[in-house]
Amino acid sequence: MPAERILLLDALRASALVGMVVFHFVFDLQLFGLVPQGTVFGWGWSNFARLVAASFIALAGVSLVIAHDDGIRWRAFARRLAKIALAALAVSAATYASMPGQFVYFGILHAIAAFSLIGLGFLRLRVSVLLVCGILVVVAPHVLRSDAFNAPALWWLGLSTQTAPTMDFEPLFPWFAAFLFGMAAAKAAKTSGGLKHARRYSPGAYGHLKGAFLWAGRHTLILYLVHQPVLIALIWAATFFI
Repeated sequence: MPAERILLLDALRASALVGMVVFHFVFDLQLFGLVPQGTVFGWGWSNFARLVAASFIALAGVSLVIAHDDGIRWRAFARRLAKIALAALAVSAATYASMPGQFVYFGILHAIAAFSLIGLGFLRLRVSVLLVCGILVVVAPHVLRSDAFNAPALWWLGLSTQTAPTMDFEPLFPWFAAFLFGMAAAKAAKTSGGLKHARRYSPGAYGHLKGAFLWAGRHTLILYLVHQPVLIALIWAATFFI
């Protein structure tokens, strides 16, 4: 029998995925010239994209605490890290082949892989310390940004004054803050007993729309990888045949 899963966590993952699909749909409409150029770079859409990215990263922080706060399960951690890292490499390869001038070299999957590894060093910290660390990570780019970090190998830190253009970029500073805040939220829920009493469900327990929604929350990685090619193909087909 499949292990029970936390309902809220999968629902939040699915919601973040829906948000990403919506943003990329508008982005692709702009790519095909079906909405005005610059639409997704407006205040509303750009901040919506940041919210979606922050949600994914924060949920990764929550998951790290839930899975490993009582002791790191190295085999499970390594298996998950390898999947995310390989998916990140696939995104880099695909975007380099299709748009070498703006390929993704440290996007959301790269960030989640790196932050998960770095986050192991923060697992034993208290909620208050995690929150303070998160605030410092947010502030860091405003006080530490320097030409000394302009070497391409250091771009992922987010402290350089010059970086290559890219379609997706979530560097360590300030994006690791979202991961730390997610860890803090999970630890707070665990301490208060909210995690213990969180509603759980078995995969397959729900049918139709709710079941499909939760299924998406359990398979966000593969859906993240395939949703853009599918959207582009559908929009291309619609413009070609209409």
